[in-house]
Amino acid sequence: MMKILVVDDSRTIRAGIARLVEKMGFAVVQASDGAEAVEVYERERPNLVLIDVMMPTMDGYEAAQCMRACRPDEWTPIIFLSSMEADQDLDRAIEAGGDDYLVKPVSFVVLNAKIRAMHRLETMRRKLLDISGELSAANRELERISQQDSLTRIANRRHFDAYLSQELKRALRQKSELSLILIDIDHFKRYNDRYGHQTGDSCLRQVASALTSACRRPADLAARYGGEEFAIILPETPLAGAVAVSDSLRQAPADLAVPHADSDVSAFVTMSQGIVSITPDHQATPEHLIEHADLALYEAKAKGRDRHIAYGGSASAAVRH
Repeated sequence: MMKILVVDDSRTIRAGIARLVEKMGFAVVQASDGAEAVEVYERERPNLVLIDVMMPTMDGYEAAQCMRACRPDEWTPIIFLSSMEADQDLDRAIEAGGDDYLVKPVSFVVLNAKIRAMHRLETMRRKLLDISGELSAANRELERISQQDSLTRIANRRHFDAYLSQELKRALRQKSELSLILIDIDHFKRYNDRYGHQTGDSCLRQVASALTSACRRPADLAARYGGEEFAIILPETPLAGAVAVSDSLRQAPADLAVPHADSDVSAFVTMSQGIVSITPDHQATPEHLIEHADLALYEAKAKGRDRHIAYGGSASAAVRH
């Protein structure tokens, strides 16, 4: 039920207005002056305020300003009641945070119409807020989905590209090290050919889960780079730290023990990894970082797979370690 705060220093007038409001079917709370009105407003959280302008201690204008200040993120309709009807009084009422201004004595018909109009506006406002909240939640979910690989549920290439660019800029500002690991499942085409694409998808999901587990800090990001290729971005991580992560990743497929009968590397699924770690300068770009990680990955494959090759440096041109 709608709750209305009635404020007037005249007990007789206050009681008369309260009776009119109750006749409309609304609940009533009362206050005899502006200061008490603010206290009741904070305690009772009414849906609408009917307040006299001229009162001792704190007038209606000051009380309205206090009400607006104590709940700035909410809108509660405030209707001023006064025996004065000059234009400047209406202007002052609006400036004080009021929504309407009625001249006393107010008839039941006029007061009822004003209250119900304000009630409709409040109902519409709340519906709009609900819709806005639902839209915001939907947009956040769409943004999350747009950054996620649909198969593996880790970051997709779009999110990877944006995050790498962001962290490279951060590393440049902070003069910190940034590491990138590119990962390729060895002979994955053979795996798909032998076991089928559904089993291949399951393998990709297991590898993605292992990569996520290797990301121990909130800033670390595991992503599906494309096909059977994955990547891990490690902010503020030197080469030794990236190699340690790589070693744990090499152990992950062994722990999973996913059979790969057609691999000439192992009886189980294995991964090759290319690592690059740099302290970027102004010439460093995401493309430089990816290029060096890709060169390291290519070398790891050329040397027999199931291993990592690491490049490191103090600028954009990383060198073999």
